[in-house]
Formats: sequence, C-alpha cells, structure tokens
Amino acid sequence: MITKESIDNLKNHLEIVDVVSQSLELKKSGANFKACCPFHGEDTPSFVVSPAKQIYHCFGCGAGGDSIKFVMEYEKLTYPEALEKLASMYNVTLNYDETNSKPKLDLKVLETINQYYQKLFTNNTIAKDYIKSRGISEFSIEKFEIGYAPKSIDTINYLKNNFLNLADAKDLGVIDSGQNGLYSRFIERITFPIYGLNSKIVGFGGRTITGHNAKYVNSPQTKLFNKSKLLYGYNLAKENIYKKNRIIVTEGYLDVIMLHQAGFNTAVATLGTALTKDHLPILRRGEPKVIVAYDGDNAGLNAAFKASVMLSQSEFEGGVIIFEEGKDPADMVKDGQIQKLNEIFSNPTPFINYAIDYIISKYEINDPMQKQKALHESNEYLKSLSLLYQDEYKRYIAQKLSIRENLVKVTNDKSRVKFDNSSTKIDIAELCIIKAILEKPSRLDLVLDLIDASMFEYHNNEFQMLLDDITNPSLNSIVLNERLEDYDDKRLENELLILLIKFYSKQLNKVLYEKDIDFRKKANLIRKLKDNISQLKKGKLVSFDIDLLK
Repeated sequence: MITKESIDNLKNHLEIVDVVSQSLELKKSGANFKACCPFHGEDTPSFVVSPAKQIYHCFGCGAGGDSIKFVMEYEKLTYPEALEKLASMYNVTLNYDETNSKPKLDLKVLETINQYYQKLFTNNTIAKDYIKSRGISEFSIEKFEIGYAPKSIDTINYLKNNFLNLADAKDLGVIDSGQNGLYSRFIERITFPIYGLNSKIVGFGGRTITGHNAKYVNSPQTKLFNKSKLLYGYNLAKENIYKKNRIIVTEGYLDVIMLHQAGFNTAVATLGTALTKDHLPILRRGEPKVIVAYDGDNAGLNAAFKASVMLSQSEFEGGVIIFEEGKDPADMVKDGQIQKLNEIFSNPTPFINYAIDYIISKYEINDPMQKQKALHESNEYLKSLSLLYQDEYKRYIAQKLSIRENLVKVTNDKSRVKFDNSSTKIDIAELCIIKAILEKPSRLDLVLDLIDASMFEYHNNEFQMLLDDITNPSLNSIVLNERLEDYDDKRLENELLILLIKFYSKQLNKVLYEKDIDFRKKANLIRKLKDNISQLKKGKLVSFDIDLLK
C-alpha cells in the first residue's frame, strides 16, 4: 500500500490544468478553463477546471474532483494505478508499506541510456558526418542531445554492466525480448530523445544510417510514451510558444532542429504520425496560432488537409504552409533561405481556405457532375463549422466553383446553443452566500450562530452539505460557477442581512396568521421576530433562536 505521506507529497506536485490538458483541449475562460466534458456527450463546453481550487466540475453531468480523480475516471484506473501514473509523469517517488511494497519504475534508465547514446555519437564518424551534412551545428547537437545507438548486444551489455534494471528497461521501451532473448529497440541509429510535457525523457526516435528497412522508428507505447500525445521539441519550444503566441508543426526531427537553429524556436514535430485529436490539448496551451508546415508531396498535402479540418472545427487560429519543389524547412535553413522562411511563416493559408481548396482540387469542376460532387463535399465540411464561419465561407465556395451563393447550403442547426429548461428553481443570492463561505472557509465561524439551513428557501440542502463537510466535491459546481459573484466580507455581511430580514419577515407572517398557538407564546414570538427585524434593518446581525426557526 502506498503511504499517506508520499500521496500527500505527490498531491503537492500536481497541477490540475497540466494534468487535464494532457487529455482534453482546454480553453481559457476568465480565471478558469473550459472544455467539452469527456464523460458525457455535449457540444457546448460545460466542463470547468479551476487552477486556483485545483478541482474540476462538469455542470452537465456533475462529474468532478481533483487531478487524481480525473486520471482515474478518464483512463479507467484504480486509485493506486492513477497515483503511480501521476508519480511517473511528475517524477515523484512513491513509498510503500513494507507489508505490501511495490517497486517503482526506475526512470533513470532512460536518462542513463540517453547519456550513453550521446557519448557514442561523439566517437562515431559516420553518424557525425551525416548530421553535419544536414547542416546541423555542434550547438544544436548538444541542445537536442543527439546520440547514437550501437549494436543490440552493446546496449544489453551496457545495461548489465551498469546494474540497470532490465525489467524497467523493457517496460520503458529501451529493450525487448524475442525468440533469441533480449534485444535493443534501437540498433545502429542516430537517436533523438523525446521529452514529455513535464520535461522528463519518455522515449526515443531513431534514424538508420546503415540501411535498415525502416528509416525512422520510435519507442513503443509504454506507460510514459504515447506518440499521439507527444510533440518532438515541445520541451525546448514551449516558453517561446507562450512568448511569441505561435507554434510551428513540422513533419520531422531534422526540420525542428534546423528551424530552431535558424531562430524559429517555436517549431515542433509529430512523431511519425499526422496530427490527431490527442495533440489538440497540447496545441491549445497558451492559445498560440498554429502553423502546420508540411511537404508538398501527396502525403503532406493530405495530412495538411486532415489537420486543417480538425483545427478549424476546433476553432484554432493559424494556417497551413506547404513546401514545394521537394524542399523541406531543414533544406531551406541549410541553403540560408532564412528571410524567405520568415515571409512564408508570416503568410499561411487559413485552415478553412486550405480545406475548401483541397476539396475542390480533387474534382474537375468544368464537368457539371464533378462540380456537383465538389459542392456536396464542400457543403458537408462547411456544416461542421460554426454558424458564423458557415455564413462567411459560403461566398468563398461559390466563388471557387463559379456558382450562385444560394446553392451553397448552410445548416440551421443551432444545437451548439443549449439552454437549461429544468424546472428546478435557483436563487443566485443564496448560492453567492454559499460560494463566499466555500471560497473562504474561515467565514463559516461567522455565520454558524447567525443562519441555519432552514433559512435558505431554495438551497438549504447545499448549505447543510456545507455544514456537514465543506470539502464535499458535490459543492464544486457552486465554487466554479462563474455566474456567481465573488463576495468580499462586507458584501457577504450585507447579503446575510437581506437573507435574515427576508426569513424573519416570512416567519412573522406565519405567526400572525397562526390560530393554533397559545396567545402568550404567540405574543412573545411576535415581539422577538419584530425585534430581530428591527436590529437587522439597522445593520446589526443577530443570532438565531431555535424557537424562531420552528
């Protein structure tokens, strides 16, 4: 069993926006972040993440909790499994009770092997000559920690001779086992270490220089390495991405290295796979403009189209750059075409324009039947966008196809806008009082002898829940509700006065019209209630009397 002390230590390292954004595409919304809830289908974001409170809550389905709860629910893990995954992500050591101890995966295996590969590179003439032939400088070799993986047996022997855990090396994708025993995943390849969002090494990419069938290979999927959720070079580019509000997404390791070398230090690359929805949370960080920079071959054009559709549907800013004439960004840097690259990156084709152009380019629009097909496919894409974009770009499609604008059909579906038509009544003032106490728990001492749950007309259950357990996750929906004001102490006191005057006035009316009550008792209650109301109207908070609540 994992000790409580190490769990508390892990929690101190967790940042909920960082944890959630590795799985969801978060958008800034005031002091919080929003996304479409992963736990139920929705088009309008109702999933809120609070960096201040370190919690999340969905106003649609009620899901909520902290970083650990999110990982458990999203990845369907047990509590210990979620702790171990987060500990690996943040490089935090978990301690186990001696009665039920479980060894921790030794992440130093990756760091040690990376250092080994780097040392071998400096002594390998063939690897160094290839890298230098691509125009990569000594500074870039060091910055990107370029290395060289030797023959399989050499890697195995290095692990053994340095007493590194072979089971951990296997779990981390450095080696594997087959019919002939253990073998290295990277054999006679130039290596490029790949880092996760927490700037910890999670795997490698490797390029052959001795004619292996696969030119490039990546680490296999492990607890740390998922190529669909990683971007090469992001660990080195992220600070500049935030400062420059731009991220350049390229196709390969060498493109990233050479672009950084030329000053384009917001460049990253996908790992042998096109952009996927799993990449969107990373791209959304800092809300940068996204420049997709791909080669002009068929594979690059198609990948750029898929990326444009996905990014435009998610309303990313940015556009597409296509490198023609068989040249890629790395070639242009090597040839000294820095100024031309500057101009290219400054004028990308917007995602929607590129997607429409690509669709229409597939058809011979001089043929009426082909034009009809182009119109149909363009329409289907357009309907996947927001209503505003549909209205704006129907003109563009009409111009490209040389047809009347009314032939371009847009959807009247307003399903993106949802309204709460539930019959449950809410009282904003009552909720704001509860939120004020949740935001500053020390205020609870102030209100304990002033108000009772029965004084809340609509939200007495929520207030009672607060009294029973102020940390109850069910109250997250109130804490994260941006429509509720944040009261200071003075405003809270004023609202309490209003609540109490309203409550005691109702009680007074009930007593006045109550027939089944002793005259003397009735007179005494009326006197107390009127006295309380008088004090409250003068701005003085009064303690409640249990007799007045019945």
